[in-house]
Formats: sequence, C-alpha cells, structure tokens
Amino acid sequence: MNDILSDPSPSLLVSAAAVASVALYAINKTRERSARNSALPPGPPTEWFWRKPIPAKDTHLALAEWTKQYGPAFTVRHGNNITIIVGRMQAAVDILERQGGVTLSRPEAVVGGTMLSQGRRLLMQPAGEIFRKMRKAVHEPLQPKIAKTYSPIQFEAGKIFVLNILERPDLFSHFADLYAATVTLKITYGRSAPSSFDHPDVARIHKITSRFLGTLKPGIYLAERFTWLQHVPGYAPEIKQYREEELALFQEQVKKTLTSMDEKSGRPSFVKYMFENPEAHGLDEDTLAYLAGSLYGAGSETTAVGITRIIMAAALHPESQDKVLAEIDKLIGDRVPTCDDMGNLPQLDAFVQEALRWRPIVPLGFNHKATADFAWNGYHIPKGATVLGNHWALSRDPDMFPDPEKFNPERWLDAQGKLKPQSEIRYFYYGFGRRVCPGQYVANRSLFITTALLFWAFRVSHDPSSPVDPNAFDGGLIAHSMPFKVAFKPRRSNVEEIKQAMMSAD
Repeated sequence: MNDILSDPSPSLLVSAAAVASVALYAINKTRERSARNSALPPGPPTEWFWRKPIPAKDTHLALAEWTKQYGPAFTVRHGNNITIIVGRMQAAVDILERQGGVTLSRPEAVVGGTMLSQGRRLLMQPAGEIFRKMRKAVHEPLQPKIAKTYSPIQFEAGKIFVLNILERPDLFSHFADLYAATVTLKITYGRSAPSSFDHPDVARIHKITSRFLGTLKPGIYLAERFTWLQHVPGYAPEIKQYREEELALFQEQVKKTLTSMDEKSGRPSFVKYMFENPEAHGLDEDTLAYLAGSLYGAGSETTAVGITRIIMAAALHPESQDKVLAEIDKLIGDRVPTCDDMGNLPQLDAFVQEALRWRPIVPLGFNHKATADFAWNGYHIPKGATVLGNHWALSRDPDMFPDPEKFNPERWLDAQGKLKPQSEIRYFYYGFGRRVCPGQYVANRSLFITTALLFWAFRVSHDPSSPVDPNAFDGGLIAHSMPFKVAFKPRRSNVEEIKQAMMSAD
C-alpha cells in the first residue's frame, strides 16, 4: 500500500488527473454561473422550483409593481430558470428591438405549443427554418399594399356594425365580435359573412382559440414546470381531444375554400393565395391549415376587444370623445367616412392609440427566449433566459407617458395637432421586432373604420345606473372586458337618416 502511494502507477496518475480536471471544470462552471447570476438585473428573491414565483392572478399588475421596485428590466429566478421582465419602453427598445435577433425565439410552451399544436402555431414557433417559412407565408398577403385591398370588406362590415347597434344597442359587444368574425373569415378563407356570431363555424373556431389561450396562462398546467409530464400516459387527456378537434376544424375550413376554388367561385383570401403560390412558403397542408386557423382566431379576438375598449374609453372620457366628434363634423360632415379618410383624422387616431395604451388588449404579453448571451445596461442577459415584455407596465412608463393613468389622447399629438412620429412617442401594441403581429395593418384599418363610422353616427355615454368598471377583465391573455352598459345617442337628425346613409354609402 505504501509503495503504491509513494510511487503511483501511470494509470493512477491519469485517473487522478481526470478527476481533478472534472472537479476543476465543475468549480469553474459554478463560479461562472455564480458570476453570471450576480450580474443579472436585480429582482425578487429566488423561489424554489416547486413554488410559483409569479402570481397567477392579475399577473400583469404584480409585475408592474415589481417594475417600480426593481427597475425597467428585472430578473425573476425560479430554481435554475431565469426570466427577464421588461417594463419600461427604453428597455424594451434595447432588449426586444435592438437585440431582436437574439430575443426572436420562444421558450417551449409544453402544453399549448407542443402537446396541443404540435409545433404548428406561428405564435409559439421558436426561431429557425420553420418559423422563417411561416413568417414568409403570412407576410405577402398581409403587407400594407395587400392589406389595403381588404378595405371594401372592412367598410361593408363596419356599416353593418352601425346598423346593428341602431337596432340593438345593448348588444354592441356582440356586434363587435360579429364585425371581427366577418372580416377575418372573409380575409382568411374568402367565406361569406356570418349572420350571427353564433354561426357554427365561427363559434367552433373561437372555442378552439379560447382553449389554446387558456393553456398559456401561467400556472394552469404542471407540465410547464415539469416538462417530462408530457410523456406520461394519461396526463392532461383533454389536450389530445382538443388537438384532434382543432386540426379537424382547420382542415375542414381549408377544404371549403379549396372546393370554392375548384368551382371557380373562390373569392381572394389568405388560403387561396397560399395554395395558388406554394413556392412562396414550402409548408405542408396541415401547417397551412393551422396557420390560417390561428390567424383567424387571433385576428378576430384582438379586433373585437379593441373595438369594445374604444367604446369603453368614449363612455368614460366624454371630453376626449367630443374632440373626435368635432373633428369628424369639420372634416367629414354629412357624408359617411370611408377607409380613404384614414390618416386624415388625427384626433380620432390619437383617441384609438390612447384607448389601446390605457387598457392594453394583451396586458401581459408573450414570452421570448434569448438564444445568445448579451449585455444590457451593465447587466448580463444569459442565453436561454425567458424575456417577457409586460405590456401593462410598458403602457405606464412615466417617461414615455407622463401621468400614465390619465386618459389623454393629446399626448399623441404635436403642437400643430398632427400625430407625433415614433421617434417621440410609441407603444408596442402588436409585439416586438420580428415577432410583431403580421396582421397589424389589417387590424389598424378595422379599428379606424369602425371608430370613424361609430362616432359619425353616435355619441357614446355611460349609464349612470350601471357604472362602467374599466378594470374588470375576464383574466385571459387577451383581456376581454367584463360586460358593461353604455348608451348610443344618434348624431344625425333621425335614425332613418343614419340607416339610409349606411345603406347607400360606397
């Protein structure tokens, strides 16, 4: 034994060297990890892996409070997982725009992205070749020049929206849903307008969209923390049923469009363009079906919420509404406004922008993922970190929006009454960098024409017997306002004048 210790063999020396190397490597890695963690933006204390570090209820509000406490971008550590929460506009520009190539990707959404969608939803697709193909597929038919060609669809649906409110003003929220369903159904599939939001196809698509968004809410499924659960037989059995139902529905909608194309009756649509130009994307039919279904679901949900939000803002802020009405009376007069007026009504545009900032459609936002290390403001953002732009906190950045809780459309206008450029004021309504919503140009036109037609025809006011609660939401990622009551007072000499104007306008 003493001989071995005093004169070790070559093999023993090699083994000892290997052990020492492994130990040194582990020590260096530990020091490196410790150094990186110490250089992270500050944040609340680290929580153990089995405890939730972020509240599941009113998450956007909790993170906004932490923004005030910890700074414009802060770190939430959950075991070894690192999330960077971005809550101020300059930090969002630095991290999610200027570093957009690094923060382009998505972390895996185990239930909604993998188990349910099988990697076919653009919203949850990580950076890579498939994302590039999907993004390219939606770019051409939704770019500004093509989006403008959908104006007749949006104008006709907008006139019906006003006529519906004339008949049943108490159902305004329902009619906002119907407007959005009509426009997105025609643009996506070239389909005829539904007579009711309860139309079977429309109801099924919205049910599926609601299910998908429900899987993304923090804390709903344990598999988001314990990813191995997705491989356990019998785990979340409803997800398999949901997957089969939504793929069947998306395929069914595409087949209806293809049938109309074969019969030479197909109207222009996203699906028609995709199948007539396969070289533009190189995607399989199931992925195209998901792409179309997802565009329809997300587009109709957000547009409907945006319209309802504008109506709420008008009822609660009559002085700001009056400025829009005066502008319409001066620049539009007795004729019915059209999509060609877009860009010529700055008070209206400012009102819409402020309404969407005041109560964001998506208060929390969607996760990004850093695919490389980078530095921000003297801190280290590590590769693999989740990065979340909290829209509620961003919309309340006091540097960009002084007195942020005040509803003030004038903040968007310069001294001459024109909209300020983005270099002076901006808000990320549609997301960040190359993850920005591809349907933003269609959505902007929908919000413009519905608002212009609505305020041309009505003055909106609240019902004193039923106060509007601007903070009552349903808790979804796309934040629907809880039902509220408003009154619509016709602004023409009589109701028949509005009806005739809407029916004859082109």
